[in-house]
Amino acid sequence: MSSLSAVARIAYLASEILVDSLPPLPLNSEFASSFTSVSQSSRRRPNLLTVPHGGDPAATLLRATGSTLTSFTALSNSQTIARLVLRLAELASSPLVLHIALLNDLSDVLLLRTVVPYFLLSTNAQQAHDNALLASKLARSNKKAVVHAFFSTKKASDTTMELSEEDVLNLLFDEKGLVNGVNGHTNGANGHANGVNGHSNGMNGHPNGVNGQANGVNGADSPEVVQDDIAALQLFKAYEAAAMNTLKAVRRPILPLTSTGSSEPSTIIFTLGNLSLEAPVEGVSFVDVTLLSPLLPSRILGAIPSTVTSVIVLEQVQNWSLKWTPLYLEVVSALQQRNPVVRPVVHSGVLGDSTQISQVDVLKLLQTACKSTSPSSRLQLGSSNEEKPASRVPHIPKHELSYTKILAHLFRERLAVANSPDLIPAQGELATSPEFALGRVHGQIDERARLLAAVRDLLQTKNVDGELHSLLSKWVLAKDDGIKSRSIGQEIINKLELVDQSVEVQRVLTLKSHFPSVSRWIIGSDAWSYDLGSSGLHHAIASGLNINILILDTIPYSQRNSADPFRRKHDVGLYAMNHGDVYVASVAIYSSYAQVLQALIEADKFDGPSVILAYLPYESEDAPALNILKETKLAVDVGYWPLYRWDPSKELHGEEPFTLDSDAVKNDLQAFLDRQNHLSQLVRSKPQLATDLVSSLGETVKEIRKKKALQSYNDLLTNLDAPPLTILYASDGGNAEKVAKRLSNRAQARGLSTTVATLDSLSLDSLQQEEFVAFITSTAGQGEPLKTVDSSLRQSMLQLRAKTTSFPNSDSLSSEWPGKDLDTRLEKLGGTRVAGLGLGDDQDADGYQTGYKAWEPQLWKALGVDSIEVTEIEPEPITNEHIKAASNYLRGTISEGLEDNSTGALAPSDGQLTKFHGIYQQDDRDIRDERLAQGVEPAFAFMIRVRMPGGVCTPEQWLTLDQIADEHGSGTFKITTRQTFQFHGVIKRHLKLAIQDINRVLLDTLAACGDVNRNVVCSSIPTMSKLHAQVHQFAVSVSQHLVPRTTAYHEIWLDKKLIAGEALKDVEPLYGEFYLPRKFKVAIAVPPTNDVDVFANDLGFIAVVDDNGELAGFNVTVGGGMGVTHGNKKTYPRTGDIIGFCTPEQGKFVAEKVMLTQRDNGNRADRKNARVKYTIDRMGLDVFKAEVEKRLGYQLQPARAFSFDRNVDDFGWSTGEDGRHHFMMFIENGRIQDEAGKEFKSGLREIAKIHKGAFRLTTNQHLLISDIPTEDLPQIKYLLSKYKMDNLSHSGLRLSSSACVAFPTCGLAMAESERYLPLLVDKVEKMCEENGLRNDAIVMRMTGCPNGCARPYVAEIAFIGKAPGTYLMLLGGGFYGQRLNKIYRETVTEPEILDILRPMIKRYALERNDGEHFGDWTIRAGYIAATTSGKEWYDRMGGEEQFAQ
Repeated sequence: MSSLSAVARIAYLASEILVDSLPPLPLNSEFASSFTSVSQSSRRRPNLLTVPHGGDPAATLLRATGSTLTSFTALSNSQTIARLVLRLAELASSPLVLHIALLNDLSDVLLLRTVVPYFLLSTNAQQAHDNALLASKLARSNKKAVVHAFFSTKKASDTTMELSEEDVLNLLFDEKGLVNGVNGHTNGANGHANGVNGHSNGMNGHPNGVNGQANGVNGADSPEVVQDDIAALQLFKAYEAAAMNTLKAVRRPILPLTSTGSSEPSTIIFTLGNLSLEAPVEGVSFVDVTLLSPLLPSRILGAIPSTVTSVIVLEQVQNWSLKWTPLYLEVVSALQQRNPVVRPVVHSGVLGDSTQISQVDVLKLLQTACKSTSPSSRLQLGSSNEEKPASRVPHIPKHELSYTKILAHLFRERLAVANSPDLIPAQGELATSPEFALGRVHGQIDERARLLAAVRDLLQTKNVDGELHSLLSKWVLAKDDGIKSRSIGQEIINKLELVDQSVEVQRVLTLKSHFPSVSRWIIGSDAWSYDLGSSGLHHAIASGLNINILILDTIPYSQRNSADPFRRKHDVGLYAMNHGDVYVASVAIYSSYAQVLQALIEADKFDGPSVILAYLPYESEDAPALNILKETKLAVDVGYWPLYRWDPSKELHGEEPFTLDSDAVKNDLQAFLDRQNHLSQLVRSKPQLATDLVSSLGETVKEIRKKKALQSYNDLLTNLDAPPLTILYASDGGNAEKVAKRLSNRAQARGLSTTVATLDSLSLDSLQQEEFVAFITSTAGQGEPLKTVDSSLRQSMLQLRAKTTSFPNSDSLSSEWPGKDLDTRLEKLGGTRVAGLGLGDDQDADGYQTGYKAWEPQLWKALGVDSIEVTEIEPEPITNEHIKAASNYLRGTISEGLEDNSTGALAPSDGQLTKFHGIYQQDDRDIRDERLAQGVEPAFAFMIRVRMPGGVCTPEQWLTLDQIADEHGSGTFKITTRQTFQFHGVIKRHLKLAIQDINRVLLDTLAACGDVNRNVVCSSIPTMSKLHAQVHQFAVSVSQHLVPRTTAYHEIWLDKKLIAGEALKDVEPLYGEFYLPRKFKVAIAVPPTNDVDVFANDLGFIAVVDDNGELAGFNVTVGGGMGVTHGNKKTYPRTGDIIGFCTPEQGKFVAEKVMLTQRDNGNRADRKNARVKYTIDRMGLDVFKAEVEKRLGYQLQPARAFSFDRNVDDFGWSTGEDGRHHFMMFIENGRIQDEAGKEFKSGLREIAKIHKGAFRLTTNQHLLISDIPTEDLPQIKYLLSKYKMDNLSHSGLRLSSSACVAFPTCGLAMAESERYLPLLVDKVEKMCEENGLRNDAIVMRMTGCPNGCARPYVAEIAFIGKAPGTYLMLLGGGFYGQRLNKIYRETVTEPEILDILRPMIKRYALERNDGEHFGDWTIRAGYIAATTSGKEWYDRMGGEEQFAQ
């Protein structure tokens, strides 16, 4: 066992509190790994605290240390020791042991000797084990601090005899201090143990060495009186007592000094360090020092016989900076009490590398000592490394680089990080400490002030020419301008170096490095400068210097209670704000990138100290960015980490100094605002926030909760006599929710009191209090059922077969159903089944009703209400069809809901209607559980989708949409797979304002969602300018022809009221009051590019060009669609069928008749089977086509020839027929945002300000900057380069990938998509690169649910979310969207995905034919069967033959 492991074990067993100082990242603590190992076999559980590297261990020890034993473990380094020295004196009288592991030098750790009562040194593993015991016993028994330094280098000869845990505890908690019960003496003899309490050799020596003689020679030769310090003597006695107890336990000598070598020496060599010399040296005795404090003079003199003529003190202190070494001073001081006649000469020496020291080396040392003319000159034994060990530059975790990259990007050459790790090689580890940095900044500012004075003096001299005088004057005026001060300063330097070097000129040139105005920063980072504590921060603030301080807080919100509360830094802002003259901002890069930029820029401009508190919650460097994002959102949403900016300089201009950038404020921050009388101003500036803004939950919410509680109480009184029934449901698509609510209505009709809630809304404690519980599930599987339930729980369950993980042909009792799993688990855990498990199967003729009708009577019987006759007619379930019919043409109660400030949501029925207005109600699912735990409603917000036929947007429209994202949304916006924009995070009170702004630039959101014709999409074909204009105009005409005619949109959102009350009634000539059964999608493709995936749409138009290049017309396709329901074979994807050809003039009427045929024949009873694809398969394609042609009054012409060769975008530059230029820009998954290194949002804003053409969106979520005049090319290219938007050096896989939004906003998402696909592509593209496929396009798509927004069912590789981290994997789609893929694996996680794709991609690279695409190859290679039609999508799923699942 190594010394470190032995010490760690004793520290763990002996202590109540363990404080471990962590090494620099990315290293792991060796002590921590030993602690973990010991904990597996020990019953002890000390409280373990950690101090990050660069942190203040003394502060942690002061908080942790009390009446029980605290042990501190650390590797010796100058920064840790320096921080301990400053405050360790306060802990000197505390039960504390500091175990410091050494490598090869004692220089740093010896500094601690002056501030603690005891200092022990161990040089091997056994001694480290025993001294660790002794130190723990000594600290515990005497309530004193002990430093135990030990060499951690493992020797081959090291062996350790460990004390058992029981013996360790017996030793530490035995307070009697007796050995064998005989007056403290070993074996009952009158002599002391091996010299303990006596002299060396233990012969009749007196205790403590007072009046004792060397070697115990009865005082016959030159008696000497040695006087020890009384306080030190008392400490030594306590040491002896502890040593005696330890000796009894370990059965090994515990000595403060150990003598070896000659019995009649002429030379004594004291060693303080790791010297191992096996062969003796004649006439030399070695004295190894184990106890350095308290080291009594009597002990030293007792080890030096009077015959000794020379003493050499060797100390392993190669880096000692003072003249005299510690042990040398002790020896010299002790010898001052000896008769000068017999006093030996004392030499100081340094012990170097002792591994190769021999007898010869010792003899050479003796010769050197004899020749030395000055005893104080320092000798050397062992090789010495003349060069000081290079300081280790700390590793900076990749996550912390996110802030430093922003600083570098913003300030570029102006950035000066005063405690940058880059300074370590030249100035040592302390260079990164905040104290060092503050001093460095102070010196730099003073030098710049001297430069300014020198420049002014130079201006006063007469020998300055006019040009130089002008430059100097300009610099004085522009000295604080970062750009001008640098350029003018360089000109001045160039001039001065050419003129006569007068005194004034030399002064200026000496200080020339300070001409540029820099942005000075001190960074408090977990990586290199953890602690920027109150003292350091106070000094920085009180200095008044123009210095910016960036403090990172990395504690995740979810661990806020388990982490050391004193490591939290976010309350530093209050301290700084209270100072009054400090700029303070609280930011979080994963919450608001724009706010971070604004805060950093404002801090730089502020004349005085600035403090930026930056949130970056991560546990380790391996933590994925997605987890950091979720932790950040939680912290910001609940007010744990509010986003704000405090600029006291604004008060001088009569402006409000406090700016709130998030919707939640902590109570302590509110108190500060109250005290500063800023709260009222804040509310006036944002009256909509009012009191909700500055309370933890909001008084309004509390009032609503009180009302709900009162209502619940009244309901309880009403139903006192009725058996209570709790109905819990788990529903992916709403099916189980509907059944649960229907069951509740039927139960109430029988006199039962019911509660209906989601399965995860009740805590386990609450669930255990329920008497009767019915579980209704309709999930896709993968979720873990409840883990615990009280034995008194009585439960029943209905399992809907709609969404399961079972195989297609499995019977109704499949154990894979989550409902059955939950039922079995509840029974095993003691639940009493009061009714049998019901299994409903959507594949049955009447769907799940087969199982439900048999199950429900069992429940009524179990509850004793089966005999009650229900005479009331059960109300028909409210469906979307009812809501549409009763909505007064899409009005509902939306207007009233917008005025309701008691909730952030709209009524459920209005939530269905707002879809027709282009709005989806959502909530932030990342923080849903946390808000539920707090007892508040979900963080409701809305998604707004713009209607933009053909995806063409003007620069003026772009600028407005960019502004809407900032003012009303989440700060970002998204290009969708339907060639338009979406805004997320729009709260209810901003809905109307946002939609009005959209309409102000001649866009709208009407019919962007809902059971109507959605946004019409068309190909983006920059090289064929004329054809694109014709196709785009056709898309606009179809969209306008099919748009709903209701005036509700303008009435609700644009405040355009009906004329004369309701004198004019709305009418929908195409849709009628029921609108369509389901959504209706139209796409227009221009061969050879099928970028719109025309076959995936309900209606498609494929452009046909005549011989003159003119648009001749369109082939018409019908019946495409992507939506599927997991496990429901009645649902499937389908590609469209071509039914004929029409002219451009006929196109919009063809679209109308196809839509009307669907309107009148679509399935309105089951929304899952309501799309055009199901209508066609039910009616038959020929019948459907005949119906369309009947409504048209003519037959469609035969389809004409065409060909597609791809569905991916053509990236890069191209030139159109009209000579204008176009740039196809890659935007991963369509997210327009600013992030470090990719400031696309800012860059596109700048382009929109100067662009004279248009922006065209693609259905692959990318952007075409279109119609650029030749004269504007340089400026556009400059901006593309400046904001790194011209980077197209991505892999073919990444350029061909696409994902839907999914978490956190989509309410239907079952797994990540947009946030995860780039991470998966990172790993898969490495496989492609390894096999030479970097530039080969493989279409990979991902969605978070089976609804198929990213058109995954026509991709070559696709992943469909089933549960968090779990996906359906599909293969075999056509490269240009002509063929459906097929399910290859029903359940895969990332490791399985990579394991499947690795050999597959390798085979593809080796075996493919020329021009053969991946999807085609997977079919030819036998991995998957080709899908020939939607109905056959399930056939042969799971892989072919040897690749079958």
